Amino acid sequence: MWQNKRARTAFALYEVLIGLAIFSLGVLALGRSVQNCLNASGLNAEEDRVRQILADRMAEIQATPGLPDTKKETKVATGYGYIVLVQRAVPAALKGDNNTELQGITLVTLSAEWKRGGTAQSRKIQFYVYRSG
Repeated sequence: MWQNKRARTAFALYEVLIGLAIFSLGVLALGRSVQNCLNASGLNAEEDRVRQILADRMAEIQATPGLPDTKKETKVATGYGYIVLVQRAVPAALKGDNNTELQGITLVTLSAEWKRGGTAQSRKIQFYVYRSG
């Protein structure tokens, strides 16, 4: 009789240990997924900051009278490190209906370059600016 009761209690102990092991694996997996979510959120915030810097510079160029600078490089300090903003402007060789070249239109290229975890990252936008003259 004692042996049968002892076998049942030992079986219950194994069940508890197996359940605890499964629970521990679940907690570890959940912790890893929370860490991945936090990393993704940080990367998204960094990308949003770069897009905002590019959009701000584009608005400055469009609002400033006169031709844009042909080449300009600016370092912008952010909470994620420095971003190098490079501006290049060239006349846009656009043709009109009569195959005549359109004057006063400049193609501006803005590129943002930074490092994330030792890896070089970059984003680039291009737009046209018209200045009569």
